[in-house]
Amino acid sequence: MPEQSHSFKNQTWRRLKKNKGAMFGLVVIALAFFIALFGYWIAPDNSPNADWQTVEIAAKKPGYTQLFFRVADSLNSFPGSFILTLTSGRRANYRYIPITSYSIKGDSFLINKYVDEDTSTMLLYPVQKFPGVTKEKLISQHIISKKYWLGTDKFGRDILSRLIIGTRVSLAVGLIAVFISLTIGILLGAAAGYYKGKTDAVIMWLVNVTWSIPTLLLVFAITLALGKGFWQIFIAVGLTMWVSVARLVRGQVMAVRELEFVQAARALGFSDGRIITKHILPNILGPIMVIAASNFATAIIIEAGLSFLGIGVQPPQPSWGLMIKENYNFIITHNPMLALVPGFAIMLLVLAFNLLGNGLRDATDVKNI
Repeated sequence: MPEQSHSFKNQTWRRLKKNKGAMFGLVVIALAFFIALFGYWIAPDNSPNADWQTVEIAAKKPGYTQLFFRVADSLNSFPGSFILTLTSGRRANYRYIPITSYSIKGDSFLINKYVDEDTSTMLLYPVQKFPGVTKEKLISQHIISKKYWLGTDKFGRDILSRLIIGTRVSLAVGLIAVFISLTIGILLGAAAGYYKGKTDAVIMWLVNVTWSIPTLLLVFAITLALGKGFWQIFIAVGLTMWVSVARLVRGQVMAVRELEFVQAARALGFSDGRIITKHILPNILGPIMVIAASNFATAIIIEAGLSFLGIGVQPPQPSWGLMIKENYNFIITHNPMLALVPGFAIMLLVLAFNLLGNGLRDATDVKNI
């Protein structure tokens, strides 16, 4: 049995590798997980939640470049650590003032602070000049240029950075929702399919009642009961997706329980729990993986929709759905990319999971062996 299982896994992987769409989806998903894990090291703005605001440069188009005068901020000085930066970002040790031009007057910088495209204010900033520091080095310490590859939102935050950090929310809601839905769905579905009778009738009644309630309406109710927040939305989405898993597992278990190896396990006196976990579930992992990939994509869409409606992830935490909500009014104005970019990100990640799910369905189909 272990050799057959190992051979089936190898055959499944070989068939999956031949599916270009599935491999494309797998690459996109792997890249998304890498970005989510190391987001604060990749993002240009690694402040907590990528929430560094510069209202003077709000709603700028992709590729916009701005000069800044950098001033040490002792009040917010924070050394940070690798783990803390990896998980929560790094608090800025400097203040950044947008400028249009600058010059050095003795031990001070004379800067033109950028207010808008037609307005600037002249300010004089004294700086601490150490012996031997050249003019070029002094300029490099205080004058920096930032390029916003995807532009800025209405608060002047870097869209690319918030898009990168927002990947965590989409993948986290998928992981937690799929874990909850698989746990509940497999437990109830396996019990219904294996024991049948009254157990099956009660569980299927619960499944049908839950299925009859519109998904978004059920999510709204759970969210309102648990409150708005990061973890609440994950639990709410997970508690609405288990019914499809339960129905699938029930049908698969009903088919497998009648096979000879299950009958042999019963004859040997194995317990029901061992038969289900050791003999039945390993043989239906293929369909479970397919529905897990599908539920992952569904969870991402539901979270984005709830965040767009304002009952999902709350500001300033970045979420792709929240980014669309904050910037959707720019679609009909001069800068539609503010809302289109997170929309494209949602579409790409959902497409990747659907392609992977389709590839897994074909690769695990015994008719293709």
